[in-house]
Amino acid sequence: MTRVKKGVDALKSRKNILRKVKGYRFGRSTKERQANEAIVHAGTYSFAHRKDKKGDFRRLWNVRLSAILKEHGLSYSKFIPMLKKKEVALDRKILAEIALKHPETLKKILESVR
Repeated sequence: MTRVKKGVDALKSRKNILRKVKGYRFGRSTKERQANEAIVHAGTYSFAHRKDKKGDFRRLWNVRLSAILKEHGLSYSKFIPMLKKKEVALDRKILAEIALKHPETLKKILESVR
């Protein structure tokens, strides 16, 4: 059987691993084993936090909407059921965007809901 040298493959995989951890601190950016561990942890955190981000944004939209609705003498908890009753199909993201950038449009929506 012929001899197989793994130098090229090992260098290639090491280079790929170290490329992913550029900017990490201490041994995690230079040592292959620590770098690999760092990549695994970073992957699990990024997966979990992609899920968390959705909730964070929904909370942000709710707070923005609530603040603007208070100016118009209406609470968020009363406004959302009103929208559903009138069958207005705008989600919280769009409503928060409208409230922020086009307040006059939000006034029209409020008038149509009331």
